[in-house]
Amino acid sequence: MPQLTPAQLTGIDESHLVDLPGGHRLHPQTATALQVLQEDARGAGFELQIASSYRSFERQLAIWNGKASGQRPVHDDAGEPLQMAALSAQEKIHAIMRFSALPGTSRHHWGTDLDIYDAAAVVADYAVQLTPQEVAPGGPFDELHKWLDRRMAEGRSQGFFRPYGRDRGGVAPERWHISYAPLSLPCGGIVDERCLRQCWQQQACQLELQSDIERNLGRLLERYVEVGSEWCEQT
Repeated sequence: MPQLTPAQLTGIDESHLVDLPGGHRLHPQTATALQVLQEDARGAGFELQIASSYRSFERQLAIWNGKASGQRPVHDDAGEPLQMAALSAQEKIHAIMRFSALPGTSRHHWGTDLDIYDAAAVVADYAVQLTPQEVAPGGPFDELHKWLDRRMAEGRSQGFFRPYGRDRGGVAPERWHISYAPLSLPCGGIVDERCLRQCWQQQACQLELQSDIERNLGRLLERYVEVGSEWCEQT
């Protein structure tokens, strides 16, 4: 299977993507597998839809800088806003990376990963928040994810798995985030320190907290970016 290039993996080159309804974009192989999964879900009474798909480097940079500069809120695990001005640079970095990726490291750059919800469980104008409450027991999307849990356990999830299904001390659990394993697993480890530094240099971007990030980049990648193949419950 053709491997994605570093430019594609870091959200710079979008030539590997196809357009989908709603302004979403995915790798064509991911899109094909998703269509089958959606048909399976529809047969079980769910309307599995995309909340978020491809995200460019530029978009991820704006999210990161907004949070690092205090223009966007950063929350703790309980959903409470953090007082970022009171934190050290390293504390800010860890607080942001708990929920948001460094530009160039987001799995949403690849076209293999997406966030999903059940459109049949909410009214048409419902604003999806992608919060733990939405996917927790009693939440509107819990039943969809219980169904998906069973499909994954049975090896019938069309190749999708949850890279952040459990809390491993890095990225917070994201039950809504699924990844197409046949494409995404080979991508792991390609975006290393060297690749990421080259990306930032070539883009001549202004990355907030960059000097503090670079001093600990290896440890940050190990904790928040690397996803072992053993995490994949369905291949």
